[in-house]
Amino acid sequence: MESTTPSIQFFAGIFEELSNVSLRREVRTGKRIVLMIFNQLQALERFNSFTKPSLNSLLLTDEEGEISVTPSSTRFIFGGDEGDELQRVECKFEVEQDEHMERFMRFMHRYSEANGMEYKA
Repeated sequence: MESTTPSIQFFAGIFEELSNVSLRREVRTGKRIVLMIFNQLQALERFNSFTKPSLNSLLLTDEEGEISVTPSSTRFIFGGDEGDELQRVECKFEVEQDEHMERFMRFMHRYSEANGMEYKA
């Protein structure tokens, strides 16, 4: 296997920097919910989203290959004096199968290691 730097993309060729990730479990259904938080999006800088094809999903890539995730919700949170400054983007999706969660966790381990992030319980 070749070593590939773990990456996250909403648009082809535009690499995003993950600020935080939260793993939750829905009490009623037991489904695992992943919330990925981005403090800024490269796709929004310099009109990148208009010049690159949308993937219509979140593409996570590492040395094992690609994981294509369709978010169940994407929230843009604005703030600042005028209320027009992007504070963060929250991207949420569900993971139902154990093997998919294990694969996602391997990706997150590689991504966090490559980007100096650490796990906190």
